[in-house]
Amino acid sequence: MALEISSVDQDQASGLSLLEQVQMQFEPKISAADRKFFTEQLALLLETGNSLVDSLILIGEQSTNTAFSRLIDEIREHVEEGMAFSTALATHPELFPTTYVTLIKASEDGGYMDRVLNHIMSMDEKREELQATLMSAFTYPIFLGLFTSGVVIFILAYVFPKFAVMFESIKDDLPPLTVVLMALSEITTEYGWMIFAGVCVAGLFLWTRFRQMDGQQIVNNLLTGIPLFRRLIYQIYLIQVMRVLSLSLENGVNLLDALTACKDVVRFSKYAELIESLRKHVTEGRGLSIGFSESRYVPALAQQMIQIAEEAGRLPLVTGRIADYYQRELERRLNALSKIVEPLMLLVMGVVVGLIVSALILPIFKVSGSVH
Repeated sequence: MALEISSVDQDQASGLSLLEQVQMQFEPKISAADRKFFTEQLALLLETGNSLVDSLILIGEQSTNTAFSRLIDEIREHVEEGMAFSTALATHPELFPTTYVTLIKASEDGGYMDRVLNHIMSMDEKREELQATLMSAFTYPIFLGLFTSGVVIFILAYVFPKFAVMFESIKDDLPPLTVVLMALSEITTEYGWMIFAGVCVAGLFLWTRFRQMDGQQIVNNLLTGIPLFRRLIYQIYLIQVMRVLSLSLENGVNLLDALTACKDVVRFSKYAELIESLRKHVTEGRGLSIGFSESRYVPALAQQMIQIAEEAGRLPLVTGRIADYYQRELERRLNALSKIVEPLMLLVMGVVVGLIVSALILPIFKVSGSVH
């Protein structure tokens, strides 16, 4: 899921010439892949003994994305002026979220930035693995659904009209399904362009609203209303929250800041409420495990493991183990789900196409019988 962002803000753009602003509109956008490249290269350069400023210069020169190079130069200039590296990164929250900045700040205080950067890379890779698992589980069923829809539209728009004249002689004896499909065919052929335009306009409107509002939040609320997907959504956010907690606590971030960083990965109101509840419990000194035990969105096993880890002072290790365990369980669950959904979609596709074909063949037999 590449996140496209603007490389400069409006204040910067206002200081540029019209030609420069037009040229920037055609520059490649900065994506999450650029951040991954930045993290990997910076970790490598720092490990080999380069200073932070020299490393930023080298990364800016290596990048083929001019917008990204400009952003790196801007960050380097801030650092050279005496600004903390984490503060300079925080000036671009669209690319470097709170989790990233918080971890870099902790590494600045502890002097182990290269190690933290490698940990961030590892977390990003695990998140990409999770996204790939989700995509592979649902891509084929979605393709089958779209293919079936295309076949139905093709038959209604091009096949049924060719038989309309033939069926006129037995119009009163046509099966109900054929009558319905002929009516749909007539609507499709006469008003197809209007329907297509309406679908495009509605799709554009919904997409605009989706972009203006928190689209992921809307989707999550819809999916959690379906029992089949509810547990999957809860599990995905549990994995992400545990991953951020583990990485943050392991690298010296205090618990309250680590919980704040978890908000970056939460696009779901119920889990956002859980994070706020956890912060309240920690602030009041009641501990993290109490907040988790009161939540119905966290499995009992995870609640018990967090309680034991908190008592033993092993939260960084155990939260990472919880994330790994539930990611493996989620992958198994998605694989099992895809094995059920794929043949089910094929069955639905076969039934739909079979009904349409039978709606054509049965009247043809009647016409042939009446001729003989």
